Amino acid sequence: MAVAVIDSGVANLESVMGALRRLQADAVTTSDAAAISKASHVILPGVGAAAPAMKKLHDKNLVEVIRNLKQPVLGICLGMQLLFGHMDESEGVDGLGLIKGTVTLLPSTPNNPVPHMGWNNLMIKQPAHPLLRNVPDNSFVYFVHSYAAPVSEATLAATNYGTDFTAMAARDNFHGCQFHPERSSAVGSQILKNFLDM
Repeated sequence: MAVAVIDSGVANLESVMGALRRLQADAVTTSDAAAISKASHVILPGVGAAAPAMKKLHDKNLVEVIRNLKQPVLGICLGMQLLFGHMDESEGVDGLGLIKGTVTLLPSTPNNPVPHMGWNNLMIKQPAHPLLRNVPDNSFVYFVHSYAAPVSEATLAATNYGTDFTAMAARDNFHGCQFHPERSSAVGSQILKNFLDM
């Protein structure tokens, strides 16, 4: 069955679809609730700000659809942040509430300016998790973001950029990558393959 890549209106879908094509995955972009619910796997990509992204999901009547999914789900970048309970952007935005925690602005310093852009390493916290199969500790992946979730019991891997934050998270069938696996070379491809193998 096809992988559904949610077209929320706030994502660069082509790079994700390109990565899935390289893995020979049967994938479609869609905002159709029935197609999303029937998919074998669901990916929620996102770039930009949290408030417009959540508004788009509400406008498309996809919030409850996503919350009720039982198949493997992967949020990417902003898509991962939306899985959390709350985001401190603007005046505060409620997320999907599927992973506990609040997404906050990274501290900006002369050595670590925000946004955090570029390659950084993964400090793996839960090496036995299937999403991390064949992913070595300290593997490098590609980030572009200003906000991040704190390290918690849901953290699969952390990264340090002035402070430690959650780079990968999971709770039940919901998973997230703060970085862009579709832009993270062989390591990113392995993580996407691991997700598709779930």
